[in-house]
Amino acid sequence: MERKEFNYIHLIAIGGSIMHNLALALHDKGLKVTGSDDEIFEPAKSRLAAAGILPEQEGWFPEKLDAKPDAVILGMHARPDNPELLKAQELGLPIFSFPEFIYEQAKDKQRIVIGGSHGKTSITSLIMHVLQHQHLKFDYAVGAQLQGFDRMVKLTEDAPIIIIEGDEYLSDPIKRVPKFHLYHHHIGVISGISWDHINVFPSQDVYREQFRIFAEMTPKAGALIYDKDDEQAQLVSIPRTPETVAYVGYGVHEHSIRHGKTILHTKKEGDVEIQLFGEHNLRNISAAKEVCKKLGVKAHDFYEALRTFKGAAKRLENIGENSQSVVFRDFAHAPSKVKATTEAVKRQYPQRHLVACLELHTFSSLNKAFLPQYKAALDQADKPIVYFNPATIAHKRMEMLTEEEIKAGFGNSRIQVITDSDVLEEELHNQNWSNTNLLLMSSGTFNNLNLESLLKAIL
Repeated sequence: MERKEFNYIHLIAIGGSIMHNLALALHDKGLKVTGSDDEIFEPAKSRLAAAGILPEQEGWFPEKLDAKPDAVILGMHARPDNPELLKAQELGLPIFSFPEFIYEQAKDKQRIVIGGSHGKTSITSLIMHVLQHQHLKFDYAVGAQLQGFDRMVKLTEDAPIIIIEGDEYLSDPIKRVPKFHLYHHHIGVISGISWDHINVFPSQDVYREQFRIFAEMTPKAGALIYDKDDEQAQLVSIPRTPETVAYVGYGVHEHSIRHGKTILHTKKEGDVEIQLFGEHNLRNISAAKEVCKKLGVKAHDFYEALRTFKGAAKRLENIGENSQSVVFRDFAHAPSKVKATTEAVKRQYPQRHLVACLELHTFSSLNKAFLPQYKAALDQADKPIVYFNPATIAHKRMEMLTEEEIKAGFGNSRIQVITDSDVLEEELHNQNWSNTNLLLMSSGTFNNLNLESLLKAIL
């Protein structure tokens, strides 16, 4: 299919994390880019300003569409009654969601889409690190700022492949289709399935169905790479057309832990010391290796690149350490990821106490009916703490949670429930950090917890 050419793009909700990166990528390509948003925060504000494409003022201005851009890209943050969206519809302008536009720009490329409830960003960043190490040309769209890459989106004319982090969340406020259904992958990955986004997918069956659709979209001569030990991933990845699609199952990479370091055992390369750890990361490595193999990367080159991979930001990120303590920050918020991350730190440092602090921040995690999904998620922590901000629950117009409900949901009476960020900060400052590690897990900020001051107190 032929790719459309655009010279002028307008982005509705340009301030979003991935949307402002797309705006910058299009600006880098030499296109005229405009946009609007009702709130733009840092670092988007400074980055858009530096490129000369920051909207003059915040808000929605339908008259901007009178210039008739070649296409309008609609961010998920916009509402269906957005004034600029209504104007674009009235004018009959082409309107794309983020994934639809990425597909439009990548029709003539080999598309590799990494899906799954957890591990998407880590697998995507692993693949990108290896390809960059090999000096191979590739485009990408990933959901986090990665070390070694100054954008979250890159679109060029000459790259033969594009690596895409395939989120299962909805693409935009109108079509409400999972993003990863719209990229039309050649190589797809399912890293594991664990019910999430309860506000959109009301049951585990409905959620799993989105991955089954994704799996069945794998084309002839394509490949579906999946976690062979994940029961839910197995259910949707059962080979239906084994004669036309390559189905590749992967597991935990063979390894051992020595003196707090993870060593991979390989057939030809011998032992390879890496900077990552945890069973989930050892699965992510196996998934990335299978993708890179399909892209023609030799095992030797894969492991050589892997030695220098430090991991994606906020993915078991070491943000400070001394001889007694390590402080980790992780984006974990879904139950399976919280459990895997907590177990990973405890297994890597079995002789140390572990303080694991989780912020309930997303719609699912703050939903009373969803809490039982967290059963045993924090059991490996010596001191488990669950924090939530009552104002967040009020803002989302949800039913308030009680300490008893949280302890019951997690199945853990040892959990300390804190609802005031000042109390949380005081608790962490007063903790004895001798031979003790701290794991902070959240997709939020613990109500702007002062990390710098906390690190000073611990280290």
